[in-house]
Amino acid sequence: MRFLPALMTGLLLVPAITVVTAPVYAQQGYQQATGQRINEIRVLGTERIEPETVLTYMDVRVGDNMTEETLDRALKSLFGTGLFADVVLRQKGNVLEVTLAENPVINQVAFEGNDKIEDEELLAEVQLRPRQVLTRNKVQSDVNRLYQVYQRNGRFSVNIEPKIIKLDQNRVDLVFEVTEGEVTVIKGIRFVGNQAYDDDKLRSEISTKEDRWYRFLATDDRYDPDRIKYDEEMLRRFYLSQGYADFRVVSSAAELSKDRDEFYVTFMIEEGQRYRVGDVKISSMLHNFDANVLVPEVAFKEGEWYDAGLVEDTVDNITKALESHQFLFVNVRPDTVRNRENTTVSITFNITETTPVYVERIDVGGNVRTLDKVIRREFSLVEGDPFNKTKLAKSEQAIKDLGFFEAVEVSQSQGSAPDKTVVNVNVQEKSTGELSVGAGFSTADGPLADFRIRERNFLGKGQDVTLAATVAGERTEFDFSFTEPYFLDRDLSAGIDLFHITRDLQDESSYDQRRTGGALRVGYPLSEHWRQSLRYGYEMNDINNVDTDASRFIRDQEGERVTSAISQRLTYDTRDSILFPTNGMNAWLDTEWAGLGGDASYLSAQIGASYFYPLADRWILNVLGETGVIGGLSEDVEINERFFLGGSSLRGFERAGVGPRDPATDDSLGGNYFYRGSVEMSFPVGLPEEMGVLGHGFTDFGSLWHLDETDPTILDESSLRATAGLGVSWRSPMGPVRADVAVPYVKEDFDREEVFRFSFGTRF
Repeated sequence: MRFLPALMTGLLLVPAITVVTAPVYAQQGYQQATGQRINEIRVLGTERIEPETVLTYMDVRVGDNMTEETLDRALKSLFGTGLFADVVLRQKGNVLEVTLAENPVINQVAFEGNDKIEDEELLAEVQLRPRQVLTRNKVQSDVNRLYQVYQRNGRFSVNIEPKIIKLDQNRVDLVFEVTEGEVTVIKGIRFVGNQAYDDDKLRSEISTKEDRWYRFLATDDRYDPDRIKYDEEMLRRFYLSQGYADFRVVSSAAELSKDRDEFYVTFMIEEGQRYRVGDVKISSMLHNFDANVLVPEVAFKEGEWYDAGLVEDTVDNITKALESHQFLFVNVRPDTVRNRENTTVSITFNITETTPVYVERIDVGGNVRTLDKVIRREFSLVEGDPFNKTKLAKSEQAIKDLGFFEAVEVSQSQGSAPDKTVVNVNVQEKSTGELSVGAGFSTADGPLADFRIRERNFLGKGQDVTLAATVAGERTEFDFSFTEPYFLDRDLSAGIDLFHITRDLQDESSYDQRRTGGALRVGYPLSEHWRQSLRYGYEMNDINNVDTDASRFIRDQEGERVTSAISQRLTYDTRDSILFPTNGMNAWLDTEWAGLGGDASYLSAQIGASYFYPLADRWILNVLGETGVIGGLSEDVEINERFFLGGSSLRGFERAGVGPRDPATDDSLGGNYFYRGSVEMSFPVGLPEEMGVLGHGFTDFGSLWHLDETDPTILDESSLRATAGLGVSWRSPMGPVRADVAVPYVKEDFDREEVFRFSFGTRF
């Protein structure tokens, strides 16, 4: 609830609470009181609290001697309750008189002046609540906590002033008046002591960033002490990966400007010498085991620059290799010896057997919404298995990859016996629902509006539910999908898809298309990188609104056609990221058979691979190749089943701009065979990495040809087409943006070119 100034008219505004924290005795009779027996205790000044209750709080009783120690003990006991703002003890003969001023009771807690942080969020951070007793210490504690909340949100110029509004019956309203101020940004980051790398390079290695106009949606340019500590570790890892084994961060400091709206962060570092790898040895204490078989697992060679990250990779490689040789309980410890005279690091990997330890149980905590089994099924270890650190780390990463949790912490504790361990998993859940509404433009579909609602952890069972709609100038699409990732409690994904799509293909082939249908699918892993998926689809495909001047190959196929098909996909994926890969390969084999009912009867296959290789920092080479074929089994392949090439699949040509074409109408007819390839280099353009802007140089090539029905008038050439071009992409906060300029240098006269291609929006 917000208090308006008008509501405060006539109310007494008290800036603070007065607390007497030392004994106050009446001077009269004090000397005579020493040691005198107490015959009566009188309680005065109470309003809500009964005098008998006060007597129970006092550590003094009738019959006790009235000494200074006794009275001091009584005073401390009463103040310790937190119920009283003032306590005065006076002796009148054999009577101890206790005069009290009760702390007020809170009627309600409110906030004034807060616009950036809602009342509910602030109220969750303070301890004081209505009907609680108000004390100065608690108010100050809450004020400090509110300062922390605002500083965590980057507002260090905030001012918070607690106000007490007195009401009747010793009640008060507690109002926190907040002046939020502007966001306090990091204006400058500098380094002291760096010789090998300049400040710009080191700034790119840490997560904290300087304030720039393009970071208007980011928070990395706000001061966060925890992030600064994390950046110290980032710097250490970077230098250790470059051979600087003596590197250390001497200190890190953040200076706040006088107007409290800017921070200046300084890292003081010592780089030390740069080391190369010296002798590399593997020392094994394992019985009847030749350590030489582990030499290929070493991720570096003698003479290379020392890299602490590669040392850790080697430990993991050796541990995994020993597991394959049935050595489950081993310890691989790298010992490094630095020779500062010749600047080399000698590394010995010592392998020893350890006492067998088994997993007694796995305890899961912190999950309120997500079911335990959703977390447990990601473990490579189960109760009773030999404990394995590599499998534990893999399990932790698998839980993080679910995307359901803000934080995942996996630890061990001693079990009920020395050879047993307990694995503890503590998670912090985050929102898994997504609601997006976007707009954009693409040269393929024109202006578009996009709506998408998705829940990735439906009912806490890890199920994925998506409802999406796209309305564009040349396409309208509605989709629903549901995926159960562990069908029948097995590593078997199962799902259903429903869709309704209408497309305007008048420019390419003089007709409109409507597709309505659904599919059932299952998928399962074959190994760490191989995966198999099966799918059954049923689709009603309607070719309509055919132009009267359209090619006869299209007019003959006007009408509705039902396709009932079974397909499979086999994939091999070693990419480091699905969305923005920089290393690894993704290969696929797709096959589909239609003829299980319906009108269509054909067999198709596609095989392809895309390989990513980093040549330098942010210089990524991508090589792609794909080919496909479709053939009718008892009839010709129709236009809605053929392949089309162009647009995003062959830049420099329009969508469906390559392949068989009717010269009389200029309609694209699709083809039964195709191949395509692409070689693309992605590179930085000189802008900061966090802006997400990359340049691209590419060449695309491919061809599309062959129709079942032969006609000498049809333009159909299997010759190579090739283009070259440049592009720029931006990973914008609103979605991906990309523009390409491509020029064909090998083509046919009847192909339709598209020199410029631009796309912008949330999804395409």
